[in-house]
Amino acid sequence: MKIIGISGSPRAGGNTDTLLRELLAGAAMEGAETEMVHLRDYAIHSCIGCERCRKDLTCTRFMDGMHLLYPKIEAADGLIIGSPTYNYNITTEMKAFIDRLYPYYRFSAERPGPYSSFFQGLGRKVLVFSIAEQKKPEERGFAIEAMQRPLEALGFVVTDTLPAEGYFKKSAVAGDSAVQEKARDVGRRFARGLI
Repeated sequence: MKIIGISGSPRAGGNTDTLLRELLAGAAMEGAETEMVHLRDYAIHSCIGCERCRKDLTCTRFMDGMHLLYPKIEAADGLIIGSPTYNYNITTEMKAFIDRLYPYYRFSAERPGPYSSFFQGLGRKVLVFSIAEQKKPEERGFAIEAMQRPLEALGFVVTDTLPAEGYFKKSAVAGDSAVQEKARDVGRRFARGLI
């Protein structure tokens, strides 16, 4: 089984990367083949709504980093995606990535009309997590929902979410063995669900 971990953090080696590494380590304990992707390493244009992908079934407006990521996403049995909380929301890197998944929708000619997805019925699963500085869940805003809802619409089954509150300093998660262990357990459970 193949699991791709996607970090939406612009900060290398920070809390999102650390938590993702532990989630993937847990998945690897269950025999999963894992790969970690940092969106900051890919030049990804924002979607401009040209809708050429409705006809072409891929983005033909931009030849950028998403074309390196599309094959990875299609080959993965599961995704683990995470973003730090920026102003109650996800980062611009994660937002651009999610918006550029639009070519996977399959639309009818009717506007507005019914739609399906490339991933519908394939049993692909996703685990979503976010990191927030504040300890109150409401301060995390809708970062998890901003990742969860679009992926569900694309036909992924969100099996778990992992909010992590109270982490800001770059080394905060690295210094918290309890949250690291929890992340490994969640990663293991996610991988077991793919079998």
